[in-house]
Amino acid sequence: MDDRTGIDGNEATLVGAVMARIRQRIAARSLTPGAKLPSIRSFARTMQVSTSTVVEAYERLVAEGTIRSRPGSGFYVSSPLAPLSLADVGPRLDREIDPLWVSRQSLDAGGQVLKPGCGWLPASWMPEGGLRRALRTLARADDAALTDYGTPLGLAPLRQLLARRMGEHGIEASPDQIVLTESGTQAIDLLCRFLLEPGDTVLVDDPCYFNFHALLRAHRANIVGVPYTPSGPDIDLFARALSEHRPRLYITNSALHNPTGATLSPVVAHRLLKLADQSGLTIIEDDIFADFEHTPAPRLAAFDGLDRVVHIGSFSKTLSASVRCGFIAAPPDWIEGLTDLKIATSFGGGRFAAELVLTLLRDGSYRKHMEALRLRLSRAMIDVTGRLAAIGITPWIEPQAGMFLWCRLPDGIDAAEIARHALAANIVLAPGNAFSLSRTANSYLRFNVAQSGDQRIFEVLEKAMRG
Repeated sequence: MDDRTGIDGNEATLVGAVMARIRQRIAARSLTPGAKLPSIRSFARTMQVSTSTVVEAYERLVAEGTIRSRPGSGFYVSSPLAPLSLADVGPRLDREIDPLWVSRQSLDAGGQVLKPGCGWLPASWMPEGGLRRALRTLARADDAALTDYGTPLGLAPLRQLLARRMGEHGIEASPDQIVLTESGTQAIDLLCRFLLEPGDTVLVDDPCYFNFHALLRAHRANIVGVPYTPSGPDIDLFARALSEHRPRLYITNSALHNPTGATLSPVVAHRLLKLADQSGLTIIEDDIFADFEHTPAPRLAAFDGLDRVVHIGSFSKTLSASVRCGFIAAPPDWIEGLTDLKIATSFGGGRFAAELVLTLLRDGSYRKHMEALRLRLSRAMIDVTGRLAAIGITPWIEPQAGMFLWCRLPDGIDAAEIARHALAANIVLAPGNAFSLSRTANSYLRFNVAQSGDQRIFEVLEKAMRG
């Protein structure tokens, strides 16, 4: 018997689990102040416990002031919102498979740390010479280019150039439909602020870029994953998710999917857009890997005409992560609202970065850089695929381009355990469950072929897999 509770230890554990689940929902903002809690019977079924256990848990939460009881009506959230902690949202993960941890380890890593799990190119692969020339050119520009805020929409000549570039992919957008941002991440953040209310449901691919999970949790969204196939999301399961969850948004990469390297097929794209139109779904198409392609893949925004699809991009992956410049192409009637939000959250934006990107795009150095980079990545893809195959690690698909290989480990090997072993050897890996909302990718690793040239990576992997 537990002297403090008057109930046995097993019951105390179950009561604690119910209380923890309610606190978690409050922390995640799926239960906000004044919201009604699930009924005792329904929550008992959800938690697979007795109704008496839920009654005890609710009474304790009332006693501590977290919720309050309304006789004849039910229980309601009464506590004020605590400051958001992303670590408290969703189940706590092992550090090695926490996406925020993967990012922080990669960003904090010193020169001795190998980073085959990171999501960007090595510094030596970036156009350092072109950047320096552009900086010298910009140093001779007028004072405003060096010191002033940018205009609300962003640098007009760059928006005009971006409109022409999107036209090459069949996306018709006037410069006035384009808003410059400081990154692709800020573009998604602005769109989430513009479109979502706490508790709205958002569909993501499973697996998908792990920062989508973190960003959507920061916006208090309900996240639902849809399995991804080599040609796009599983359409039947996508349709079921639309019916069951009535999501507000779907966020995806249509070209060179992260982490799988897959490419959206035209058939899947058309079926996806038909479902979106029937259900009133808005799609955010993250196209930051566009310039890695040898042959352009279908773009949802091209088929849709920027009606239900919002198109975003940036130059962080291809040009410089230090030069923060991205963009949003959206329906015309969204632009004023997005611009107001941009001013509220970042004021004028980064004019200097926009001027630098424009200089590189205009002088031809970016085009030459990308031609060489695509060839270099193709060679690295072949090399890394062969070296992984030699130790029993096989790719899910052979990507048409890009930097990512989504690879399956031999049966019975846990990617998180391999990552822990590698970390001790100063190698940062990206285990599959960091990308999987359902956490069903424990046998996968994402490799960045541009960051995987060191033989020590494969030696450590082989040793770790032998146990």
